[in-house]
Amino acid sequence: MSVVLRRFVQIGTINSRFQVKSSLLISNRCGYEYDFGRNFSQVRRLEAQGVPSKQAEAITSAITEVLNDSLESVADSFVSKTDMQKTVMLQEAHLSKLNLKYKVRSLDGLNTTVSRRTRQDNRKHDRTADQGLEHHFSSLQRETEKLRTDIDKMRSELRYEIDKVTAGQRLDLNLERGRIRDELANQNAETTNLTNKLDREIHGLRAQVEAAKYDVIKYCIGTLISISAVGLAVIRILM
Repeated sequence: MSVVLRRFVQIGTINSRFQVKSSLLISNRCGYEYDFGRNFSQVRRLEAQGVPSKQAEAITSAITEVLNDSLESVADSFVSKTDMQKTVMLQEAHLSKLNLKYKVRSLDGLNTTVSRRTRQDNRKHDRTADQGLEHHFSSLQRETEKLRTDIDKMRSELRYEIDKVTAGQRLDLNLERGRIRDELANQNAETTNLTNKLDREIHGLRAQVEAAKYDVIKYCIGTLISISAVGLAVIRILM
């Protein structure tokens, strides 16, 4: 692609040089035609050589017309500067377009390569990730099995310890229950004895109170009788 672009540049350079040389040649020839048409030196030379003036002028006019026709045909065969500039601009635009296409293709190829490498890298990454996940999953399974075994072992040990503690607590509870039962029986016996003793003392106190009540009543009656007798005696004396 770079060789083709270089070739187009060389062609454009050669055409521009050829156009410059052609334009210089045409301008030189036009200047010669102008000098030849305006000067009568040729006519005078012909007259000096014995050619009549009319014939010399006719010959000079004919030569001038032939030269003008030749120059016009030569000028027509060459490209004008404006057309050449247009051609150069078109070639430059074409070169720019080709360069842009080449860059676009290069970018497309680069994008394709990058996409391909990205897909390959993604596939490798996916494979590596899958392998890593499988390895991680296997490790998790092993760890889970190990933890499950440890949990079952700890559960068995805990159940054994619980049964052992429960059996000991049951024995202690039974012993404590028997001891409490005995203490309650002893306390009930003591309470019964105390109750009976209190009942006996209460009955004794009641008997004492009743006896004291009778004595008080006796003393009160005796006192009243004595007071009544004294009062009657005093009344009798006063009467």
